[in-house]
Parts: sequence; C-alpha cells; structure tokens
Amino acid sequence: MKITEYHAKYFAHELSILHANNGVDRLSQSLFDASVDLNPHQIDAALFALENPLNKGVVLADEVGLGKTIEAGLVLCQYWAERKRKLLIICPASLRRQWAQELLDKFNLPSQILDARTFNQLQKEGVYSPLNNKQVVIMSYHYAAKLEEQLVGHMWDLVVIDEAHKLRNAHRESNKIGQALKRALFGRKKLLLTATPLQNSLMELYGMSTLIDEHIFGDDKAFRKQYMQSDSGQAELKQRLSHFVKRTLRKNVLEYVKYTQRKAITIPFTPSDKELALYDAVSSILDKEDSYALPRRQRHLTGLILRKLLASSSFAVLNTLEVMQRRLIDLKNNKKKLSDDVLLQIIEDDDIETDYLDEEDLQAIVTEEHVGEAIDHQKLTLEIKELGAYIQQAQDIRNDEKANALLKALSLGFEQMNTMGAAQKVIIFTESKRTQAYLAAFLSEHGFKDKLVTFSGSNNHPEATRIYQQWQQTYAGSDRITGSPQVDRRTALIDYFRDSAEIMIATEAAAEGVNLQFCSLLINYDLPWNPQRVEQRIGRCHRYGQKFDVVVINFINQRNYADQRVLELLSEKFNLFDGVFGASDTVLGTLESGVDFEKRIQQIYQECRSPAEIESAFAALQKELEADINEKMQQTQQVLLEHFDEDIHDLLKIKLDQAKDRLDKVGRWFWSVTTHQLQQKALFNESDYSFMLTNSVAEQPPGKYQFIRKGDEQAQVVNKHTRVYRISHPLGEYVIDSAKAADTPLSLLKFNYQSHDGKVSVAEKLQGQAGWLSLHLLSIEAFNIEQHLVFTGVTDSGQLIDTEACKKLFNIGADATEAPALSTSPEKLREAQTRNLEAQLAIAMDTNNKYFQDERDKLDKWADDKMLAAEQALTDTKNQIKSLKRESRHAISVDEQQQFQQQLKELELKQRRLRQNIWDVEDSIAEKRDELIAALEARMKQKTDIKELFTVRWKVI
Repeated sequence: MKITEYHAKYFAHELSILHANNGVDRLSQSLFDASVDLNPHQIDAALFALENPLNKGVVLADEVGLGKTIEAGLVLCQYWAERKRKLLIICPASLRRQWAQELLDKFNLPSQILDARTFNQLQKEGVYSPLNNKQVVIMSYHYAAKLEEQLVGHMWDLVVIDEAHKLRNAHRESNKIGQALKRALFGRKKLLLTATPLQNSLMELYGMSTLIDEHIFGDDKAFRKQYMQSDSGQAELKQRLSHFVKRTLRKNVLEYVKYTQRKAITIPFTPSDKELALYDAVSSILDKEDSYALPRRQRHLTGLILRKLLASSSFAVLNTLEVMQRRLIDLKNNKKKLSDDVLLQIIEDDDIETDYLDEEDLQAIVTEEHVGEAIDHQKLTLEIKELGAYIQQAQDIRNDEKANALLKALSLGFEQMNTMGAAQKVIIFTESKRTQAYLAAFLSEHGFKDKLVTFSGSNNHPEATRIYQQWQQTYAGSDRITGSPQVDRRTALIDYFRDSAEIMIATEAAAEGVNLQFCSLLINYDLPWNPQRVEQRIGRCHRYGQKFDVVVINFINQRNYADQRVLELLSEKFNLFDGVFGASDTVLGTLESGVDFEKRIQQIYQECRSPAEIESAFAALQKELEADINEKMQQTQQVLLEHFDEDIHDLLKIKLDQAKDRLDKVGRWFWSVTTHQLQQKALFNESDYSFMLTNSVAEQPPGKYQFIRKGDEQAQVVNKHTRVYRISHPLGEYVIDSAKAADTPLSLLKFNYQSHDGKVSVAEKLQGQAGWLSLHLLSIEAFNIEQHLVFTGVTDSGQLIDTEACKKLFNIGADATEAPALSTSPEKLREAQTRNLEAQLAIAMDTNNKYFQDERDKLDKWADDKMLAAEQALTDTKNQIKSLKRESRHAISVDEQQQFQQQLKELELKQRRLRQNIWDVEDSIAEKRDELIAALEARMKQKTDIKELFTVRWKVI
C-alpha cells in the first residue's frame, strides 16, 4: 500500500499517544513489543494495574503458574513505552537474576541488579547515582531496606514488589524491613505480586494495604473490629478489596493456558561402607561444641553447608576438609589469624547459593571471636591430625554409589522421553561445583563424552569459554549479544544445551533466571532441603510453554533414615514432584523463609540419632506445618478474593479479541510508517517483514532488521545476524518521531480505492466524492495525561463523516498533490471539529469524575474507620467501668473496696477525656479528609491542549 506523509503522521501518532487507562489500547505498545503469547487474564490483570490513575497501587494475586511476572512485565513495558522509565523491582535475592532475564527475553527491557558490591563499583566507574542509570533497577528486600535514605530521594514511576506476602506484617513496628520499605517508598505507585495473599489472618491483607496506601483502611483496631470479630462485614470488605486486589484462578483460564503434568521417579542407592564411614567421621566434627575447624560465629551455617556437601559427594566434602585443614595449619604456623573468611571460601569453591546469607551476614563473616584468644596448640594439632585422617578417607573413595545410580536414572529418564516424543535433554542439579566436575568426568567415561555441558555461577572454565567464543562468532552483529559477558556466557551455554548437548550439569546458579521449556527431564542429584528452592529448580522446566510432561528423578539413600524422611516430606507434604501444578502455593506460602526451614532440618540431623528420634522430630515438624495452613483462612480467601462470575470466560474472550484486533492494526501501522520513513535508507522484504538498513540511522548500525510479530518470537534465534525491530527499539523510536514531525501542509489526498485489495464499505460509499478532512491531537491533563486523535470529515455535499469512517479511509493508499485553490476549510468542517473535540472532552471528564468519586468514597470510608477506632476506645472504657462496678459489689474488705474505687475513678477520668477528645478527633479526621479531597479537586482541573496535525482536501477514486 502506497502511503503519504499524512498517513505516516497519523499512524505514528496512533503508535505513540498516551491512551486513557480503561481499554486494551492502553497496553497496545507493550503487547506489541513483548515476546509473549496473548493470554487474556494477563491482559486483564495488567489493565487492572493501570486502570485508575489515583490508585497508589494494586496487588496481583493470581494462583501459581498464571504468569504474574508477565503481567508485571507488561505494565513495566508500557511505562517504558510511555517514557516513564524510573522503574524499581524489589524481590527475594534468589529471584533477582530471573527477573533480569525475563525482562530482557520477553520485553527487551534493560535492567541492573544492584547490590552493595555493584553499587560501589558503579560509583567508582563514575556513575554518580546507580539508582538513576537508565535501566530497570532490581534489588533484594534486604538491600532495598538498607538503601532507605537513597530510595526516598527518587521519584519512582512504579515499584514492583515480588513475593509481597513476605511484607504481610509491614504495619507492625517490629517488622524492620516492612517499615523501612514503607518509609522509603511512601507515595510511590506500587505493584505487589503474590500467589498467597492470605495465610493466617485478615490482618495480612491490612498489612499489605498499608504498604500501598495508608488511606485504604483506618488503623488496625478499627479493621479488627469491623472485619474480624464477625462475618457480617465480609461483603463490605470484599467490595473495598476489589479496588486494589485482583486474583485469577487456574480453573478460570484452562481454555487459554495448557498445563502439563510433572511425574516423579525415585531411584534408591546404597552407599558403600567407606562412604558411610566418611559420613560418620564428618558428623563427629559437627557434633563438637567447640572446635577450631568450625568458625564459631557461623558454626551452624558452616555445619549446614558441610552436611549438604556431605550429601552431595565425597569429592565435594574432600575440598572443604582440605580448606579447613589448611586454615588450621596456617594458624599453627602463625601465618594467619583466625579472622579468615573460611565460610566464604567454601561457598565460592563449591558455587553454593548464598540464600543462607543475607548481605549483612556476608559482611559479618570476616570477624571472628577467636581472634586475640590464646591458642591451645595441643588441641589444634589434634584437630589437624583428625582432619588429615578424614581427608585420606575421602581420597580413598573413587566412585560414589549414587553416581552409579545416576546411570540408571538417565536410562529410565530417556526412556520416558522417547515414550512421550520429547527431546532427549536432561538437566542434573547439584549443590556443589566439585560434584559437578566429578559427574562431568564420570559421565564422559560412561558414554556421554561430547554430549554434556556444565553450568555454574561463573561459567569461566575452558570448555564454557570455547562454547561462548563460538556463540559470539555465530551471533556477531545480532541483538542476541547483549555486551554483558556474564549474561552472554549464560545464554551461550543454554543455547548449546538446547541445540547440541543432551545433558546439562548445573549448580544452583541455573535455578535462577533460566528458562528450559525445551527440557522435560530433571534429576536432583542433591536434593535441597528448602522446598522453595526445589520448586524453583523444577520451575525452570515445568513452566508456561512446556509441551511435555516433566519427569523429576530423586535419589533415596537406603542407609540414611533422615534423608528418606526429608524426601517424603517434600513429596507428600509439599507436593513438589507430582500433579499439574506442582508445589501447593498454600503450603509454600506458609514458609516465611525456606532457609529457616532448612535450619530446622539441620537441627534434626544434628540432634537425632535413632530412627525413632528422627521419626518423632519429623512428625513434630509436619504437625507444625499443618497448623500453619489455616483452612478457615483459605475459605475466607475464597469468599473475599475469588470471583465466581459465570461470564468470566466471555469477558476474557472479548478482551482477547480486542487485543488481537488492536495488535493487527499496530503491526500494519508500524510496518507502513517504517517503510515510508526509511524508503531511502533501507531495502524491504515484504514476504518476511524484514529490511536491510543500508546506512547508519539514529546511531543504529546498518544490517538486517526483523520486524517482530506474534507467533515469531524466536526470530532472533532463527536469523542469527538479525536485529529484532520493535517500537521501543531506538530505530523504531526514530521512525515514529520523524513521522510525527513531518511537514504536512494543506494538500489534496486522492485515496485510490480501485487499486485496494479487499472491501472497505466507507470508501465504497464515498467513491467518486470529495470533501474536507482534519486530524487534531487532543491532550488532556488531569489526574494523568491522556491523548486522543480526533478526526473530522465532511463531503462537499455537506454530509458529515464520523471519526471511525475517517480512520478506515486511511487504510487505503493515496497520492498527495498540490494544495487546492481554496486554502481555508469550510465553516461546516470547523463547526464539526468543535463538536467532536467537546464530545471527547466530555467523555474524559466523565471518566475522571468516576475516578474522583471512587477516591472520595475511599477517603470517606477511611475517615469512618478512624472515627470508629476513636469511638471504640470510648466504648471499651465504658464496658471496663461496668465490669469493674459489678466486681466491686463482691468486694470483701474495705481495702479491696478502696482499690476498686481508685480504679473506677481513673477509668471514669479516662472516659471523660475520651468523650471530650472524640470531637477533636472527629474534627481532625474530617479536616484531613477534606484536605486530601481538596488536593484531588485541584488535580482534577483539566488542562487541555489542541494541536492540528493536518487538514486536507480528499477524493476517493
């Protein structure tokens, strides 16, 4: 289709205007740019988050597996498209890398993971404010709380808080992290994500609400009185929650989201006598109350890690024993003091994940209280000798029995893959880099040489470097290369696993931020005790986009009853390994910290010896878990947060159809504008929507660019030397901006309907006619800025053409010729322009008025809550007086009677004060409410700007 400067200007504005909040159009830029499938519940959730500009935030509380990350990503992507780019994500430390990868892969958003080390490094490199580095900032809860003072000074456009149930007690003074984040992010718009919004008490919903906006509810006393002392307030609470909490259930979206099963296989193995002897020997170290070998300050943590390495392999524990012995030998020879960070060395040597340590622990490890103590050299020598004996024991073990069981596991697993028709791919997880190296050598000797790849935190071993360098050559000049060696090494190894290798042996690093939907077989060579960590591992494969059932293989130690009970607990209580959805979000959500749970398991290993003791301890732990799962709260959650709308499928389908229709238009507009604006600078291939840029434009290099389309998300993989072209790409932004700025004087547009493929009813009716047409950009600034494109058209016979009809005319190619002799538009066109603009203003005013009324209602209810709390205090005092008077009648002695009278006197004084104060409180609350409403009214005053984009004569031929 041949388009004109006028078409290009109109299309470019359609692609970039700031839409109102209440329709799919608002999301069109992010939906178009995102490499995600269109799921209507995700569109619905993202629109809910964007809907009311006066909302200070919402909670997206979909069940596990429905893509809350994608919903948040759509919102972030839309903010980015609207040039609102001060964006912050706060999440558990273990999810930071996953967020960064998802933003890059699915939304092409640049991000920066910030921790203390990175922050300091950036400042050394001259970045004055790492929080304002033109990227989405990602940080952990602990680090965000630590950066409270710096965060306060930044006007974040949006803050996303993942796993937000961790802040369910943010309203309590004792919750240091919650309180710090409340202060640091006060007044900023927030998007909270959680699959478990309600676990044990309605106060958890109250706690999360205070993080978003302190004016959603009154104080905690009023909340308890209204909604927790009886069920009578549930309908009102549900209505109030509906404004800021949205929950979608899996059963509501099975039509759109297809889930596969996960299946468990357990492989038994029996450790050799030598392995068992080593286990007992290392356990004896851990049993010692005081030892130079274990850092006293981090004794329990070191013990936990040592036990996990012991369960991994003799090769993993051998290195640790050697590190501990060298440390003691250096101490004996006065080469070093005991202030060495041995724990950090163990963690680094074995690539152990650092969830066990928050950042404060990492900084504290280096100081140890043995420093300055007198050394007992006899005891020290004995410990060195003992460690030497244990090292010899470990060195005598050539092959672990579990490694032999691994060969059986691979055979069984690949058999399952063949039965399903799935690719012969397996990821083997281990908690130790030493075990990883051992398994790589072992499997290479047993038929898998050149069929495996290893993946760790550093990925800097020679084979990884060779794969990385080959990958760089393959993708040279394409967008696959980000320029970050760490990110690119990870991507190169995953690509190699997908395209060439059968086996990936990964340390815990691969459980963070890696998507392996192409792999359906997972082996836990070592099984973490942390259920959240296990679920994260399985979630790398068993996730949206997985086409086959996922087989999970675990090993069971026949000579360790505690290991057997851990597997049983993870399998049966947490349902980690079977079913459609895997881990129960209800159960996992009860765990404030998976690490704390691990420490409980360690305590059992440490303190229990006989099977009876182990059984009793695990039974007690299981009972605690069951007590944590509050069935009454689950029922309450259903009533309050789960909407049983019979029409929900129809509503979602309408939203999906609207999104598809809009994206079809966006694709056509963007391609047309691109071909028009780059016609002298690129060669276009209409068959696959790609183009070859012949010269550098907007600092973007020449080369092949692939137009991104839904259903073609892997274009960047298939076309190795191609850059993916999006609206948010710098070249895309240049194309749109240049088209918007084009000179469009009064001209005659001849729409050539005769040459148009397909039927356009409007053009057919207007064929042979002529008239006038104008396009205005209406900008309205009230609670937010929204823009509207207002077409006005008339025929020469005086017939009005509505906005939709004008838009359809621009689906037809045209030629622009010199301006007609008549240089001013007719009066009828100008009158119609005024009417159309006023009508659009009235619609905007109605919408903003609705937002205003909703916010006013919220503030009125907040004021009522606060008054209820004040009145409740008076009522409680009255009841105390009545009760005390009844008790005083039964006083036996004069002294007792006097004590009652004194208490009554004090309570009556308190009652008078409360009665007097209640009017002051009411005035104060009313004044505060009126102040907030006045501020709203000031914001509601609309500022409008009307800009004529062009006026033309038109003719349809």
